[in-house]
Amino acid sequence: MPNSYLLNRSTDLVNTRFIIIGLCALLISCGSTEGDDLDQFMNNASKDLQAKIDPIPEVKPYIPHIYNADGTLNDPFKARKAQAGKGIRPDLNRPKGPLEAYPLESLKYVGMLSKEKFKYALIQTPDAGVQQVKVGNYVGQNFGIVTDINESSVTLKEIVQDETSGDWVERMSSLNLQE
Repeated sequence: MPNSYLLNRSTDLVNTRFIIIGLCALLISCGSTEGDDLDQFMNNASKDLQAKIDPIPEVKPYIPHIYNADGTLNDPFKARKAQAGKGIRPDLNRPKGPLEAYPLESLKYVGMLSKEKFKYALIQTPDAGVQQVKVGNYVGQNFGIVTDINESSVTLKEIVQDETSGDWVERMSSLNLQE
């Protein structure tokens, strides 16, 4: 019995395979070689397409602009020279004081000493040193000369260059007492 069962089973498998192969061949032969509407549309659509590329724009030559062609403006990259013989000028030949190495904004007025008719201001530097100044001493990087010392402030007269004309001008500034 087992032999006949196996024989019938193998025959059934062979028959099933032939049926499957036959159905596949039938399906392949039924297929159209022309394709469907979608295939025809895709083939026809690509025939009509052409790339539309704009022409390269014409390159215009570079024309450099001359800065200050008429000479009316000061060159911002060159230091302006002091004009000799006109108006106020700082004394560049005198020896510089110790407080002229610091910008005025970095100095602090911390106190005042008075001795008989003389007044001295105590100025603290950014490196925590304290210097004494009196009327007539120079303070700050803008040629500032001390003109007055009182309990609340030290008044200075600075000499700076005007931004537009380059002439030296005086301006008043002060250091207020820091507590």
